[in-house]
Amino acid sequence: MTGTLFGPDTLLGPEPALLVGGRRVTTGATRPVENPATGEPFTAVPEAGPEHVTEALEAAAAAQRAWARKSHPQRAEALAAVMAEIDRRAEELARIVVAEQGKPISEARGEIQGAKAFLDVALANKYRDVGELVAPNTAGEQIAIREEPYGVVVAIIPWNFPVAIFARKVGPALMAGNAVVVKPSELTPLSALAMARVCQLAGLPDGLINVVCGEGRTVGRRLVEHPITSMVTLTGSVRAGREILASAAGKVMAVSLELGGKAPVIVFGDADLDLAVRKAFEARFWNCGQVCTCNERTYVHASLHDEFVARFLELARGIRIGDPAADGTELGPKVSGPEWDKVKGLVDGAVAAGAKVVLGGDRPEGDRFARGHWFAPTVLTGVANDMEIVQREIFGPVLPILPFDDEDQVVGWANSTDYGLTAYLFTERLRTAMRVTDALEFGEVYVNEVGPEQFQAFHSGWKLSGLGGDDGRHGYDRYVRRKTVYVRYGG
Repeated sequence: MTGTLFGPDTLLGPEPALLVGGRRVTTGATRPVENPATGEPFTAVPEAGPEHVTEALEAAAAAQRAWARKSHPQRAEALAAVMAEIDRRAEELARIVVAEQGKPISEARGEIQGAKAFLDVALANKYRDVGELVAPNTAGEQIAIREEPYGVVVAIIPWNFPVAIFARKVGPALMAGNAVVVKPSELTPLSALAMARVCQLAGLPDGLINVVCGEGRTVGRRLVEHPITSMVTLTGSVRAGREILASAAGKVMAVSLELGGKAPVIVFGDADLDLAVRKAFEARFWNCGQVCTCNERTYVHASLHDEFVARFLELARGIRIGDPAADGTELGPKVSGPEWDKVKGLVDGAVAAGAKVVLGGDRPEGDRFARGHWFAPTVLTGVANDMEIVQREIFGPVLPILPFDDEDQVVGWANSTDYGLTAYLFTERLRTAMRVTDALEFGEVYVNEVGPEQFQAFHSGWKLSGLGGDDGRHGYDRYVRRKTVYVRYGG
């Protein structure tokens, strides 16, 4: 598969290159890109130096001035052209995601459609109210509060959805009149480079979107601290979010952060058990468990616990693990060696603390899984709520299942982590559903359903899960600031 990604007519060209001011740029330093299924590098991407960061930001600032003068319908037309180009290149984009991120091709194809949906929601703002009039103190005056773009937005995107989150940030940023410099994850730079090329082929002006690759603590920090940067949006880890907040503090700069999660699934005694098991299973194994909204811990009422575990294990044993490029595959590898080690350490730590592995716990059986970053579907029971595996984000195909006795107990357990992104609950009683929804300290709650979130809504975390969100009307609001204009026209 990887051999077909490069060539004169491909999105990535003969070899990967940065995109700066509409130009392909190579540098003296490179970083390998690894195939998670084999653990072997298959290409290398140029690393940006300080001069490339400055050049990209300057190109973005120059392009943004002209872009901001375009009308909202004109910007929407440009985003529609990007959507059409994504359609033309959808399979190529999906194969790039599989090659560098490792998710099954069916999920990668879904991610490409998700990227289109993010752009569609963004361009729906073409006829939005872009300001308001406030009643003045005297006649013959007008007070207008206008929406204005920030200017140059730095978008730092993660490795788990490298195409979709590119669109999730670039769409509203451009629609609001900003230019963007994208810094992709070191693990999945090719997807962002390919999406930038898609935007270029769709006719977006040179410099409006730039992509510079490199380590977050060097290239990312230069982008954040540069005087041209006027806003930073990150989807990533809590550690990265804290570092960006610290770096942005000196400039008192706008920051939007989508960080980690530790989503609980709560199954009450009156729940539809078939539905709860199926949905809890779906929500655990998306993208090998590498989603901030994944089912990270499941609390089941004691009256249903044993039956729930038995049914869940039956589904988990049947999941198809294999070549992510194959159509029938349901679970691919973890993205990297360090990520695999983190998950393994959490499982081993839970066992040492008294938990029991009832499924998985290590690599899947078979010689074909000896290389690469494969982790078997894993279920643990006998888990205590204060164990690290229940409190810390796993980000892998591992599920601790805990019994609970009553509503107050399980709400306290659900709220006990430092995260507050997504929660799921299953009950047939409306009173229980609404009472527990009120009590949960999470930015989004699903009742008898699981995600992923719908793009026209708002996906935003509480506590350590973030400051902001890119979806829907409220997400768009993150990419504009306001200017108040006073006009005296009376005698």
